[in-house]
Amino acid sequence: MAVIGAGWAGCSAATRLSELGHQVTLIEAARTLGGRARRVELHDHALDNGQHILLGAYSATLALMKTLGIDRTSALLTLPLQMCYPGTESGMHFVAPKLPAPLHLLIALLKAKGLSRADKLSLARFSTTARWMDWQLHQDCSVSELLQRFDQTEKLCRLMWIPLCIAALNTPPERASAQIFLNVLRDSLGAKRATSDMLIPRLDLSRLLPEAAARQIQQNGGKVLLGNAVKSLTLNTDQRWQCEDSHSDPALAQNWDGIIVATDAEHAKRLLATIDNKELAAPSISTTFSYEPITTCYLQYQSSLQLPRAFYALEDQPERQHWGQFVFDRGQLHASQQGLLAVVVSASGAAIEHSHAELATAIAKQLAANFQRPDLATPLWHKVISEKRATYSCTPGLVRPENKTSISSLFIAGDYTAGDYPATLEAAVRSGQQAASQLHQQLQA
Repeated sequence: MAVIGAGWAGCSAATRLSELGHQVTLIEAARTLGGRARRVELHDHALDNGQHILLGAYSATLALMKTLGIDRTSALLTLPLQMCYPGTESGMHFVAPKLPAPLHLLIALLKAKGLSRADKLSLARFSTTARWMDWQLHQDCSVSELLQRFDQTEKLCRLMWIPLCIAALNTPPERASAQIFLNVLRDSLGAKRATSDMLIPRLDLSRLLPEAAARQIQQNGGKVLLGNAVKSLTLNTDQRWQCEDSHSDPALAQNWDGIIVATDAEHAKRLLATIDNKELAAPSISTTFSYEPITTCYLQYQSSLQLPRAFYALEDQPERQHWGQFVFDRGQLHASQQGLLAVVVSASGAAIEHSHAELATAIAKQLAANFQRPDLATPLWHKVISEKRATYSCTPGLVRPENKTSISSLFIAGDYTAGDYPATLEAAVRSGQQAASQLHQQLQA
């Protein structure tokens, strides 16, 4: 078997195939595993191309990490559900205690600071109504429309629902799918308490899962080929596959019983179009995706600097050049990163119209104002990393492709395939595992 693309979808697909007894070759164009969630080396730090946060609801990801022998305690900082801003004059302070669901949300709501009685009743009404509806809409609409239907207050929308929507779907609420948003809330807020936990990686994203997956694949007799960009696929008359890269690398001169294309959607479209077989029409991905960027701004201060919490929500106000939405104190995640802050800007299209230097300066000034600490305005160094096609726009009614293609031994995998979740690490892992299981079943038939 061959899996093309060693992002989280490809690594999970290859691992599942390996577990099912197949000899797997995992092929990746880059030199680093992880795809759009990978390690970058920055000022002697092993960081990421984007700061991520996982949820306790990410059952497939957490189960795979356990299978791969990754110790969750050392790999992830587990925090209770929270939405805390640096100050409560205009912000809010909401932290769920470690109590059974839904009691944890009720107590958090009663103790929340910065919310009026009307705001709290609004939040309670949303939760009750969504549960009564079983988290399902008869017809999808935008998140903005959903919030309006549920009579959510302006402050609650501004400080909780809109930030959660942008963080989860990486799509502005006026264009984001309400049903997908409800799916995420169902599996986190609407399930067991632990599913609402927020999990912040202590390890870089390549170490967190992809590299462990690669080791298991190799231990089971498979291969991991880095720096091999597959340019075309050929289905031979014996119904076996061949891959070719631009250098005609002999490492790819093999025949495979099945292929999983686990690249991003646009690369997958191009690769599927190269298939030349007189008997079978080349499969295609008919969905046209639009994309949203995510930007992470790393700011290094003196090693003595530490925030009171590991992460905070920030109120983005583009009209004031306040672009940051969440800030993470990396020093509370890894001892070697004292004084390093990571600020995330999701759906960052407007923000990245500015130069990196301008954006970093604006974000540093935002932190100084939000925390009322003038020293935060002058970091020792900064680095801005933008993934311009970080995720697809998760819009209402978007029809996403299935893993199966028109050729029985060819499957696709990625966070963009059909599923309940938006473009997240969990969606990628689920897609990869599903594609692998379906390919295995097809070959056993």
